[in-house]
Amino acid sequence: MKIICIGRNYAKHIEELQNERPTEPVVFLKPDTSILLHKQPFFIPPWTNDVHHEVEVVVKINRIGKHIDSKFSHKYYDEIGLGIDFTARDIQAQCKEKGLPWEKAKAFDGAAVVSRSFISKSDLPELDALDFQLFKNDVLQQDGNTSHMLWKIDDIISYVSQFFTLKIGDLIYTGTPAGVSKVNDGDVLRGVLNGQNMFEIKIK
Repeated sequence: MKIICIGRNYAKHIEELQNERPTEPVVFLKPDTSILLHKQPFFIPPWTNDVHHEVEVVVKINRIGKHIDSKFSHKYYDEIGLGIDFTARDIQAQCKEKGLPWEKAKAFDGAAVVSRSFISKSDLPELDALDFQLFKNDVLQQDGNTSHMLWKIDDIISYVSQFFTLKIGDLIYTGTPAGVSKVNDGDVLRGVLNGQNMFEIKIK
């Protein structure tokens, strides 16, 4: 199982980090060891002072696929979840400044929260207009809608399948909206998708 992540997929998030708007999806990977175990807190690593939360809609792949045409992408998933792409922003900035890969900032142990449950597509409204939110200490921090994606779910699946064979159980993180912020010891993060609580994470 692999985790495929899409960066810079929401215009307002690109603006808040003052990044350049991409002309094609920005893709990076996380190993399975980055998944935060269920019911476990997220421990801020000792080598960073600036970890940010990035809430994202997550797609679970249900069949093997390669070179998938976007019009057939819908056949490769039937469930939608929610997750967090934790990012050590200070380490990421250092890597970007030196032109180095981001893995140390994105793929460390515990850096990927994924909801225990996923929601069937048949129980959701239009997938290109899904509401999702992240609350920090019960205060709304990120408020997203998949209609604001630069690349929609089916287009993402088609694009990444050009480079990686998709396998059953693979997860695709589809990008984060604006509102990312630093997490601190004692914070509680709660993710909501289509009005349903999907996860609650304590920060230590």
